[in-house]
Amino acid sequence: MPPLVQNSMTTPSRRELCAMWLLCLMLLLWPGSPVRAHDDGKGPGVTYDGRSLIVNGKRGIFFAGAIHYPRSTPEMWPGIIAKAKQGGLNVIQTYVFWNIHEPQPGQFNFEGRYDLVKFIKLIQQQGMYVTLRIGPFIEAEWNFGGFPFWLRQKEKLYASQGGPIILSQIENEYNMIMSTYQEEGVKYVQWAAKMAVGLQTGVPWVMCKQKDAPDPVINTCNGRNCGDTFTGPNSPTKPSLWTENWTAQYRVFGDPPSQRSAEDLAFSVARFFAAKNGTLATYYMYHGGTNFGRTSSALATTRYYDEAPLDEYGLQKEPKWGHIKDLHVALKLCRKALLWGAISYQALGKDLEAHVYEKPGSDICVAFLTNKDPRIDSTVQFRGAEYFVPHRSISILPDCKTVVFNTQRVNSQHNARTYHLAKESNKNAEWKMYQESVPTMRQAPLRATEPMELMNLTKDETDYLWYTTRFNLEAEDLPRRHDTHPVVLVSNLGHAMHAFVNDVYVGSGNGNKMDKSFTLAKPAQLKAGTNHISLLAMTVGLPNSGVYLERRMAGVHTVAIQGLNTGTLDLSANGWGHKVGLSGEKNNVFTEEGSRKVQWSQAKKGTPLTWYKRYFDAPRGDNPVAVDMTSMAKGMVWINGESIGRYWVSFLSPLGMPTQTMYHIPRAFLKPKDNLMIIFEETGGNPEEIVIITARRDNICSVVADYHPAHVKSWARQDNQIQSVVQDVKPRAELQCPDGKVISAISFASFGNPTGICGNLVKGSCDASSTKSVVEKACLGNSSCKLPVNYDAYGADPACPGTTNTLAVQAKCTRKKGSKA
Repeated sequence: MPPLVQNSMTTPSRRELCAMWLLCLMLLLWPGSPVRAHDDGKGPGVTYDGRSLIVNGKRGIFFAGAIHYPRSTPEMWPGIIAKAKQGGLNVIQTYVFWNIHEPQPGQFNFEGRYDLVKFIKLIQQQGMYVTLRIGPFIEAEWNFGGFPFWLRQKEKLYASQGGPIILSQIENEYNMIMSTYQEEGVKYVQWAAKMAVGLQTGVPWVMCKQKDAPDPVINTCNGRNCGDTFTGPNSPTKPSLWTENWTAQYRVFGDPPSQRSAEDLAFSVARFFAAKNGTLATYYMYHGGTNFGRTSSALATTRYYDEAPLDEYGLQKEPKWGHIKDLHVALKLCRKALLWGAISYQALGKDLEAHVYEKPGSDICVAFLTNKDPRIDSTVQFRGAEYFVPHRSISILPDCKTVVFNTQRVNSQHNARTYHLAKESNKNAEWKMYQESVPTMRQAPLRATEPMELMNLTKDETDYLWYTTRFNLEAEDLPRRHDTHPVVLVSNLGHAMHAFVNDVYVGSGNGNKMDKSFTLAKPAQLKAGTNHISLLAMTVGLPNSGVYLERRMAGVHTVAIQGLNTGTLDLSANGWGHKVGLSGEKNNVFTEEGSRKVQWSQAKKGTPLTWYKRYFDAPRGDNPVAVDMTSMAKGMVWINGESIGRYWVSFLSPLGMPTQTMYHIPRAFLKPKDNLMIIFEETGGNPEEIVIITARRDNICSVVADYHPAHVKSWARQDNQIQSVVQDVKPRAELQCPDGKVISAISFASFGNPTGICGNLVKGSCDASSTKSVVEKACLGNSSCKLPVNYDAYGADPACPGTTNTLAVQAKCTRKKGSKA
């Protein structure tokens, strides 16, 4: 993802890290003698020219989706990859997350969610390719951008060796900070490219958003609309590649929902192939998944890119998944013309244009008819025929005559995600609690005159650092009025902090994505004699972008007491004790063994710094599992010792709602009975209202209009392949239940002029009364059904004023009898 600023490291140390990283990665993925890229494009491996990538001697067009292996579980990988392939992708893109593979020098981890080789091999088993973004810097809303770590072990995974990897990326959006380092930044780009190419992996290297990528490294585009913003490859010998097309936007705590419509996403991809001669387009993300544990970067939510075609749980989000699947079908019909045709451009009117790919001396011809106006639909004349082109849309004509797809016309179904109480998981819930103690200065062994920088002490092993100090007051220092209290004033460099005065919680403060630093000002009950201030400061993920990343600071900066009779008391240089982490963390109380090290009591609500525990049985069936944390404030959740990430329900978005309340519990983390849930709550919540739920997308809808384009009725000639696709993508309503489920009820059906969205559809004035019975007859008891979209099928009145020729259907899917619940 694009940074607000970009990555860091001084140039010499960055070179050293990059060299070590690439050397060790090659040992993992590519042992043996060097393999040279084949210049003739006929042997094994990957080459390219100005038109396309050439894989094992064959040209192709590629649809890639970003899926990050540590953001889901190995048990989920096969299903997610299969759904990506079913959606028309032939490439999976992933970063290599350096820090998870070597969390400490010399300590390596390639197991479980971190098994990169297994992930790549599963992709290959599905007959798909891989683009590998190896860094060393990745950003990716990942802790510290993946810096700095090493890899080892040996596999043969590059296409030149029979493996699926067809592209490798060196660095990530370095162009955004290169000017900071002036001449040294330019030298670094040249050096990194030369070193990567010198490894001779047999596949090309790319640099994203690096306009001056040195030959033969390919510069690529990142962004929402590379069909318009990309200036193109920096050499006519390089193909046009799109490495990140953002399917929505990642979110940080405090953000409102992030959206991007299926229509807009499809338009952007069609535009890239039409106007930029694209050969590869990559969806970032195709499946975002979950930031388990402490892996997310600064303030990023645990849920990652839930608005992608596959949601956090791996469920298909419609219509986004289905609409771009239809787009892929249409573009694959254009393959010959896109790869071998001559390109021409024709203006058809204001904001109207055609891009044509045509091979001279043959009937190979593809046209993209574009209407760039954001509001006004238009009709255009093209090669003697009339075509209706809706606003901001592209019509694809694989034979320069027949429209098989329009980016604004969505035929795929819609669905809505719903959550359901798992009764067996919530019965007999008995919560116990253990309260973390607030340390005094005597219990904080790291001493300094002033508060010390947080990240240098925590070293990414915990979020938390205690700051403590003590000071004396005389009775005459204190206000005499009983309704007046001094105020504790703390400036903090980020991200959040809880304040305790004489063991009493007085309040919290936090930064936000625009301004990580903040000031806490809270009244406190002080006394004559010795007073103690204890501040629990924390990061919510480390920074992942921007120049001079290694120079960032966090934690307490200055502390003062205001409102004393003797004026403001500055405690910034009062002498401070520091304690890294929590006692519960050090005792591993989130594990079965560690939980026995402390004394648990009956749970109470509203207490700060509290560990809660309970046991629960796994929900029946195979629907994804989550926990609803609405009743809590801020902290972290563990299931059987596995952290499912940070929660922060008390941080509200501008809409007055939490950014995230449901937190994914992968089925792989569960056993049938007696699952241990541990929660660390920082400020106080009510654990009795926490519930285990399952997620489904069983409410499916289709809303399709019959717009009767004139050109569909007057085809002069069709290739058999195009004919079959045209028949398939004519306006129709199609309903498809998730695997193993059938349509059990039709909750809404109307032909005429219905309005609304899935879950809230309303009949219009032209409703055809027989619509529901026709739909029920075609769909009930089936896993899928296709419905015609025309007047005759439903006995509709074509002369009804206001009709939009629209069929709207909502159905309910349930398990077949005898199958898993």
